[in-house]
Amino acid sequence: MEKSAEQLASLKQITMAVYILQALSFFFGLTAIVGVVINYVKKDEAVGTVYESHFDWQIRTFWWGLTWAVIGFILAFVLVGFAIMFVAWIWAIYRVVKGWLKLNDNLPVMPA
Repeated sequence: MEKSAEQLASLKQITMAVYILQALSFFFGLTAIVGVVINYVKKDEAVGTVYESHFDWQIRTFWWGLTWAVIGFILAFVLVGFAIMFVAWIWAIYRVVKGWLKLNDNLPVMPA
């Protein structure tokens, strides 16, 4: 079913809000949880639109970022964990910036 201009505009705003929440999570970690919850709640509405790939991208960014942060935290006791957490942090920043730029150009984030 074709989405109206208002529905597409709303999806774009939601997608932008989640990128903002993900970016804020670099300073206030819990905002990423709010963002991924929004993704899951609104995911069905994004199916078949350019925003579907952004939702998938944001969800994967959250789960992989969390996975690597936990691994890094556990390994911090042997010092290599700090490097893992730093690399995971840079990777997450890259994904937020790339997604935001693609969204700004009204393009799907995947395929790259």
